[in-house]
Amino acid sequence: MYTLGMDFELSVKQKNIIKDILDWYKEKKIPYLTLGGYAGTGKTTILGYLNEKLHKDYKGISIAYCSYTGKASQVLRKKLQETGSLKRSDYVGTIHRLIYKPILDEDDNIIGWEKISVDDFEYDLIIIDEASMVSSDIWQDLLSFEKPILAVGDHGQLPPVEGKFNLMLKPMLRLEEIYRQEKDNPIVVISEMARKYGEIPKMEYGRYVKKFSREDEDVMEFLTDQLSSYNENMMVLVGYNHTRNKINDGIRQLLEFESPQPQIEDRVICLRNNAELGIFNGMIGTIQSIEKVSVADMLEYYQADILFDGEDEVFHLPISIEQFRQRETLRNVSRDINLFDFGYALTVHKAQGSQAEKVILFEERFSKMDDDMWRRWLYTGVTRAVSELYIIGQ
Repeated sequence: MYTLGMDFELSVKQKNIIKDILDWYKEKKIPYLTLGGYAGTGKTTILGYLNEKLHKDYKGISIAYCSYTGKASQVLRKKLQETGSLKRSDYVGTIHRLIYKPILDEDDNIIGWEKISVDDFEYDLIIIDEASMVSSDIWQDLLSFEKPILAVGDHGQLPPVEGKFNLMLKPMLRLEEIYRQEKDNPIVVISEMARKYGEIPKMEYGRYVKKFSREDEDVMEFLTDQLSSYNENMMVLVGYNHTRNKINDGIRQLLEFESPQPQIEDRVICLRNNAELGIFNGMIGTIQSIEKVSVADMLEYYQADILFDGEDEVFHLPISIEQFRQRETLRNVSRDINLFDFGYALTVHKAQGSQAEKVILFEERFSKMDDDMWRRWLYTGVTRAVSELYIIGQ
């Protein structure tokens, strides 16, 4: 039963969880199942075995794997491809592209989105990755298709930024033992320290995994060298918004942006959901074009074309001028104007659901943050890294 195109041996716990999921899908007594697993516990491996078994037992089955953002779905596709189990009939993409369709104007520009009909939905099983990012309204839309849903996530991470709805609050199935193939992975080792103790000692854990002190003589030279070569495969994470603004300005200077205003090729992050346009809090992209627009000398905004990571289409969006460099998300701004800021440095809260090959994490603990929330903050920041992690201690 448990064979894949990889030399992995499942633990008893992992085999039992696969059996529980297969039994649930066969019986369909409840509409959904939630699976929580810490970093390194083999969630993706389990999905690989599960996919292989489902396609073997249910000929012609079509499975939809989806994530909240395009970048996250790209990561998911890569992981599933590495298991060798992904089939041509399987969908891997965003939740939005799965269950909504674009509304076009006469020039074929996207002016909104609407949910597809139940009859048009062609998949037999929905599997959601990074499920803690799913909002209550999108979850209700997913359930409306009356297809079984397996929601997968990490119950050790921070709770969602917006609202109290959290599919990973009390997952029905849990993976908490580190997969033996991951026990020597320095990022997984550090993530356990963060999750259990909230403390990571200053030392070198691997060639590309290290914790510095802010007082180290070489730390500024190291940071300047790293940030001068910033690219979309890098993530800089902080706690405070004023730190985020300072680092954003520093990176833009190193990249030789001449204006303090957003420019073509600037990296930006969405700060507020706009479901009608298909953009969501935390989506990161690159400006393709931008110009200032004035309406009757009363309203000014940027009209920008933004290509989001993991998306194929450019989004034509009106965005707020005032939001850039603010410490907090502006309130009382018309829903017709979208809220963005520079997206080079991010708070750990905004980085949830995303990953990058290289992460630079600045430890910053809020004064009102209790020990549990600090452990979750540190763990979430550490687990954004795929292969390189550099922590700048407090």
